[in-house]
Amino acid sequence: MTNQPVFVLGEELQALERAGFETEAEFQELLARHPRVLDFGSLADGRPLRLVLVAREMGVPTSTESAPAYWLDHLFVDADGVPTLVEVKRATDTRIRREVVGQMLDYAANAARYWPAALLRRSFEDTCVKDGRSLEEAYGELLGDQGDQGDQGDQGDRSAEEFWTTVEERLAAGQMRLLFVADQIPLELRAIVEFLNRQLRQTEVYAVELTQYRGGGDLRVLVPRVHGEVATVAKSPSGHRAAQRTTRADMDAAIASRPDLDVRRTATALLDHAAAEGRLECGTAKYRSMRMYYRASGRDVPIATLSLRDDPAKDDLSFAFGSITYHLGHERAAAFAASLPTLPGLAERLEALPAKGYNGWPSVSLAALASEPTAVEGILSAIQQLVGGQGRQ
Repeated sequence: MTNQPVFVLGEELQALERAGFETEAEFQELLARHPRVLDFGSLADGRPLRLVLVAREMGVPTSTESAPAYWLDHLFVDADGVPTLVEVKRATDTRIRREVVGQMLDYAANAARYWPAALLRRSFEDTCVKDGRSLEEAYGELLGDQGDQGDQGDQGDRSAEEFWTTVEERLAAGQMRLLFVADQIPLELRAIVEFLNRQLRQTEVYAVELTQYRGGGDLRVLVPRVHGEVATVAKSPSGHRAAQRTTRADMDAAIASRPDLDVRRTATALLDHAAAEGRLECGTAKYRSMRMYYRASGRDVPIATLSLRDDPAKDDLSFAFGSITYHLGHERAAAFAASLPTLPGLAERLEALPAKGYNGWPSVSLAALASEPTAVEGILSAIQQLVGGQGRQ
């Protein structure tokens, strides 16, 4: 493969040189955060494929009684309930040529037998907690309007249970995708993948070559290339909507529509602070939302989510205590809870956190937050204390 650069044309022509991933962990984290680079093909009803992360390092047992004997790099699922097993290797790893194929088939065979719906659901929800993502938003992406898990209502709960039962059934029937992802796919692996994809009736097998190019500053370009013949696997039709990602422009437009000036100022101040001191990540709920990440202890930690609903009275700011506790520990989570301002509704929810092991999503309405003149400053100060004064790096 040539090392010819790619070019970005703006005010000037900028050359981006091909660059490898420094570590396999960096490569894996990129895929977990940005599964869109693996989206190709479509669902049964013609909508674009959108993969949703179930778990990183998903344990694979070899019997009903045993602990995991293997660890799959990533498990994703789509809105049709089709599981996608992903193994990541850099070109410098000699196992990418043949050994990884036997490894993947081992994972698939045992996953089909020993991944029950309850385990899959628990793994997905645990991942949401670690990533600071609300279950309401996550299930909204998978289940559409039936995926509202905010209050764990009966209908929403049944829908989630049915979805994971479908995933379990697809695994048992061999209806799954196997993806080998590397920064360079050797010819030996391409040949094996193409052979398997022709022979297997229910399972799709692909090799995805993800080439990275770097330019000046933080500029990076990722170029995926898919190897493997397209298989025609029967899938159950899905009537759920495709998830839409909220942009900052979407949030600004929604904020501008709020009649209360203090609410508009409050929402803008929260987003501006996260954009300047941390980073914002698009939400995918059926309403507009953005997650607020801050750098702490060498990692980006989701701290809160600002949600703007169809009914402005339900606009709120929720705190990702499950994620905070997972990444930073109970002591820092407790200190953060104690440092947040006392606001109507929020105080009671914070008091309930110790009994839950600081694993929850206490929220405060945007209207209540805006009504207290110093509340926003108090929240931003608490966040700065939590992350140790570390801004964007």
